[in-house]
Amino acid sequence: MILLLIAYVLLAPARQAEAVQRCVVRVWNVDTFEGGRGSRTAFLKRAAQRVSEAEEGIYYLVSSYTQEGAAAALAAGDFPDMISFGIGLAGVLDYAQPLPYSFAGGIVSAQSLAVPWYRGGYMLFSLTDDFSAEGDTAISVGGSNLSAVAAALAGVTGTEAESLTAYTKFLRGEYRYLLGTQRDLARLQSRGVSFYMQTLPQFSDLYGYLSILSADHEAACLMLVRELLSDQTQTALSEIGMYSPYRSDALPTAEYTTSVFLSETAEEELCMLARSGDIKSMQKYLRTI
Repeated sequence: MILLLIAYVLLAPARQAEAVQRCVVRVWNVDTFEGGRGSRTAFLKRAAQRVSEAEEGIYYLVSSYTQEGAAAALAAGDFPDMISFGIGLAGVLDYAQPLPYSFAGGIVSAQSLAVPWYRGGYMLFSLTDDFSAEGDTAISVGGSNLSAVAAALAGVTGTEAESLTAYTKFLRGEYRYLLGTQRDLARLQSRGVSFYMQTLPQFSDLYGYLSILSADHEAACLMLVRELLSDQTQTALSEIGMYSPYRSDALPTAEYTTSVFLSETAEEELCMLARSGDIKSMQKYLRTI
């Protein structure tokens, strides 16, 4: 009996260490707004693979979910250990765990519940270098992005249209200007079109956030967060046509954002205020970066 007890005492730490180290972490990637180019899920998988190769016994199962599919799963109580998402998926708030990082759009009741790992931005495009010329503007809407808010804060008036429609009509000359995003920049570059661009740094809701939803594999989740926020990953975001939230060299940092947990009702009210030009009333939804 004594020998069995000694064996148990000696083996217990090893078993505990194995239990901590060996785990499969479920990660969802949900694209709630248009990206630049390529697959953000594939990019995330490559980052997760680097962590798995460095940390023996830790595996990440990265899955791509639609916004609608993720919202339905969250509402039904089905959630992953960790999620990459953007505005338009407020149900994440019900499960988000505190993080040792801080960003304006991820703060709720003084707790940091989400941190961005990539971003996009709003831009005004023209096919000539004269941005003072009069003409109609197409305001591109793609996914859950709040382009009406970006337009209002930049002092741009125009007609909202679905992203590809706005881009196509702009190219055909039906609009003098296009208020678009990094997706339109990638489209124009791949087409080889001669164009001019002004960045609109007043506002951006185009942030891809990370939240940890389960405490079961918190340590392994934080390893992946650190990898995604590392210099190696942040400097490689151009591969998918996106930008670092922590660098302003390629794209100026926006002045304002909103909570990533903004409800659908709040989104609708904010856009309504933006369309009416009521900037003062919009302030209650805006956060300074």
